[in-house]
Amino acid sequence: MRIAGHRTSLALEQEFWAGLERIARARTQSLPVLIASIDEKRAKDTPEASLASAVRVFVLEHKL
Repeated sequence: MRIAGHRTSLALEQEFWAGLERIARARTQSLPVLIASIDEKRAKDTPEASLASAVRVFVLEHKL
């Protein structure tokens, strides 16, 4: 997928992909758009964190 104009891959467990897809559908966003917004926030708040970690935290926070 492309995030911010760059091709990238993202390795997540199936449960996180499923959660991410549910959140994207609820927001009527595509997965790349949702992941790009997570990446943008990660870059501002915790640039040392990996994108995969930021996505996992995002999904977990939405389940709370």
